[in-house]
Amino acid sequence: MQRESHAIIIGGSLAGLLASRVLAKHFDRVSIVERDFFPEKPAPRPGIPQSRHLHILLNRGKIILEQLFPGLENELVAAGAPRLDPRSIRWFSPAGWAPLFSPDLNDLIMFSRDLLDWQIRRRLAENTNVHFLEGGTVTGLLANASRTEVAGVSVRFRDRQNPGNIHEQNLNADLVVDASGKVSQTPKWLKKLGYIPPQETVINAFVGYATRIYECSGKLSDTAPVFVSTAPPFRTRGGGIFPIEGNRWLVTLGGGDRDYPPADETGFVEFARTLPTPIIYHAIKDAKPLTPISSYRGTENRLRHYERLPRYPENLAVIGHAVCAFNPVYGQGMTVAALDAQMLDECLLLQRQRYPEGSLKGFSRQFQQKLAKLHTIPWTFAISQDSRYRGSEGAKPNLATQLIIDYMDLVLKVLVDDAKVCQAFLEVLHMIESPAVFFHPRIAVKAIGQLDNFKFYK
Repeated sequence: MQRESHAIIIGGSLAGLLASRVLAKHFDRVSIVERDFFPEKPAPRPGIPQSRHLHILLNRGKIILEQLFPGLENELVAAGAPRLDPRSIRWFSPAGWAPLFSPDLNDLIMFSRDLLDWQIRRRLAENTNVHFLEGGTVTGLLANASRTEVAGVSVRFRDRQNPGNIHEQNLNADLVVDASGKVSQTPKWLKKLGYIPPQETVINAFVGYATRIYECSGKLSDTAPVFVSTAPPFRTRGGGIFPIEGNRWLVTLGGGDRDYPPADETGFVEFARTLPTPIIYHAIKDAKPLTPISSYRGTENRLRHYERLPRYPENLAVIGHAVCAFNPVYGQGMTVAALDAQMLDECLLLQRQRYPEGSLKGFSRQFQQKLAKLHTIPWTFAISQDSRYRGSEGAKPNLATQLIIDYMDLVLKVLVDDAKVCQAFLEVLHMIESPAVFFHPRIAVKAIGQLDNFKFYK
C-alpha cells in the first residue's frame, strides 16, 4: 500500500490558505497549522493585525482567486461585498486629479479582509484532504539524520476550551511551506540545523495608517469612492474612502516619515482636513462612525534572500510575507499571495513531470529562485515609492533605479491629462501588464516632453 503524501503549511493567513488550495491538488493530505483559533464568522483575529484596514484585490489577484475557487466572486457579492466600477473612483494622484474615464478593467470587488478569509476558509473546508490545526505554534523544523531534508515540524498546541492545556507534537511531512508572515522563524530554524540564514533587505519609510468604518449616508455616500495619494518627499499624507460589505464605508488615512494619523476622534478628522484636497475631510466630519479608530504601523518592506543561500534543505518552501513583505499601503499583498500560490502550483507540476514517482529533489531551491524573480517587480515598486521619504531607512536606490523613479514621475505628470496613459498606468498597477509598457514610444515621448515643466516632485 502506497504511503499517504502529506504537506504542512505554517500559518493560516491568505498566503497559507491559497497555498493549501494548490497543495491539495498534489498531496493526499494538507495540514494548515495556525496559532489562532479561527472565528466562526467574519471577524478580526490576532494573527492579522492589519485586517481592520483597507484591502484591495487587484485585477490580477481577482482572476487567480476565481481560478482557484470558481464562483468565489459571486459568493462574496452574495455576502454583501459591493462591486466597484473603476470609473467611479476619483484619484488624486501625486500630480493632481487623474482624468475621469472608462478604464478597460474589470469591476473591483470590495470587502473587509475578514470576509475574504472567512469565505476562503469555508471553501477549503469542503476539501476532505485539507485540515485546519488551530491553536498550534510551530516551534521548529524536523530534519533527516544528515539535515539535508526537512521532514516535518514540531508544534505546541493549545486547547480552545482550556488554553492552559498545552501539548507538544511532531508532525511529519513530505513538504513544509512557511506562510507565517513577517514573524517567520525559518531563518532561526535554518541556523539551528547548520545552515546560513538568509540575508535580509529592509527598507522602512515609517508609514502608518488609521482606519474607521462609517455608516453609508449623507455627504460620505456622495463623495466615495476616492483615493488621495501621497507624494513624498513633500507630501507625506494621503487617504481613501471605499465601500465594504454591510453597506458601510471604510476610511483610511495614512502618513509617512512618522507623520502618523492620530487615533482619536478630533485628531483623525483634523488629519483628513490637512490632506492636499479637503474631499475626505468634508465627507467624514459629520458622518456617523460605526467602529473605533484602528492604527497600524508595521509597514516596513522586508526581503529575505533565500534564493542566494549556498545550501538549502530539500522539502522546504517559504512564501508570502515570510519571504517578501511589502508596505501594505500599496495594495499589492493579496495579489502577490495569489501569484505565489500560482507559482507553487506551476513548480509542482514541473516537478511531477521530472519525477513522476513523486520525488521533490531539487524542488525547494528552484522554487525559491523563481519566486525571487516573481517578486522583483512588486518589490521594486514598493521600495521606489518608500525611498522617496526623507526619513526612509535601509538600502537606497542605485543610479539605474533612481533614473526609473524619476522617469515614472514624468509618466505620472502625463497621466493627469491623458486618459490612455492613465489606462496604461492602471493596467500595470493591477498587474495585468508589465511596467515595460511605460517605455513604449507613445508614452515615452509624452513623458520626456514634461522635462521642461516638471515640478511636482522636484
